[in-house]
Amino acid sequence: MAEETAGGGGVRRGAAADRDRDDEGAMATERGPGAAYHMFVLMEDLLDKLKLLSYEEEALRRHNMRPLSRHYFALPTNPGEQFFMFCTLAAWLITKAGHPFEQPQEYDDPNAIISNVLSELRSFGRPVDFPPSKLKAGCGEQVCYVLDCLAEEALKYTGFSWKRPAYPTEELEEEEITEDDAELTLNKLEEDVAEEESDSEEDFIDLNVLKAQTYRSDMNDTAKQEEILQSTTDAAEWNLEVERVLPQLKVTVRTDNKDWRIHVDQMHQHKDGIESSLKETRGYLDKLHNEISRTLEKINSREKYINNQLEHLVQEYRSAQALLSEAKEKYQEGSGGVTERIRVLSEITEVLERVKQETEEKGSSMTDGAPLVKIKQALTKLKQETVQMDIQIGVMEHTLLQSKLKEKSNMTRDMHATMIPEATDTQEPMLFKLS
Repeated sequence: MAEETAGGGGVRRGAAADRDRDDEGAMATERGPGAAYHMFVLMEDLLDKLKLLSYEEEALRRHNMRPLSRHYFALPTNPGEQFFMFCTLAAWLITKAGHPFEQPQEYDDPNAIISNVLSELRSFGRPVDFPPSKLKAGCGEQVCYVLDCLAEEALKYTGFSWKRPAYPTEELEEEEITEDDAELTLNKLEEDVAEEESDSEEDFIDLNVLKAQTYRSDMNDTAKQEEILQSTTDAAEWNLEVERVLPQLKVTVRTDNKDWRIHVDQMHQHKDGIESSLKETRGYLDKLHNEISRTLEKINSREKYINNQLEHLVQEYRSAQALLSEAKEKYQEGSGGVTERIRVLSEITEVLERVKQETEEKGSSMTDGAPLVKIKQALTKLKQETVQMDIQIGVMEHTLLQSKLKEKSNMTRDMHATMIPEATDTQEPMLFKLS
């Protein structure tokens, strides 16, 4: 569920995480070399306070989350998951401190959630001297600070109070007064070897056996004093046997480092060594100091002599440097004028090229007969089109004349047709009167 929340703003929080870590690193260097590890201490204190508030039973099991590690909010691992865990714990701690706070959901605006959490933190009287964008990464010193303050307020509201730690009483071991260990007797050596064998798993040779073997070898040597000793053992076998038995030939004598006498003796030895070395070294250092002083005096005197001898050359060099600087300034001014003139020349050249091109086009058009041929062809085509237009006009005039004549004949015919019936009607009454 926490991984799905990375889709609704986790990309922006991941992009801002690098900038926040760079700002935290710069602030840590300003505060001191140990400030970079302050968030780890703060995270461990926060985890202890959350365990006192039983956050695993009340907060994590409800949202099916895993318990926090010691440095969960101190190191960046998954910005989306860490930001959701921060919002969940902050809401739970605010509610635990007596202020009702709605549990944030996965699609809520992260800026609104951060603003609400910081406003609740200010209501508890806690200072907030960092920008809200520091909390979007879900990790860092600011996240640990906010959760730690809310955890303290929740502990205050529940009535929890810190008490002084009760240390167990330790019985002081009585130091045994030992005798002077300046001389190591054989009995003391045997006791130390026996104690070492009981404490360690390594096998060491027994001193009694070693003493018995030494005694037998001495007896054999006295018995064979007059004999010529000649070895019949192979050298390779002897070396193998030595390598095999060598780890068992260790004799360890443990010294008590807590004895102040040993430390005093070591201090005196070191002091004597330092004094003896200092006597020898002081002579060499004094000699080296004298040589360096004489060399420095020679260098200073030689430098003064060279300066006095080369004073006029130095003056000439300085005047030459001044002339060179003036020449460089004049060169820069001249180069600026040359650049401007080069630009003007390039513009004039472009105009000249364009005029030449137009002149060539006009000259080629004047000497070329192709336009005249085109004009003649156009005139011939116009004449042909004029003849065709005259024919079409004649045809149209003829058609118009025929239509007019036809219309005139129709009009005359209609007039005759209307006049004949009127004449017949006037003649019939006259016949009746005659009859």
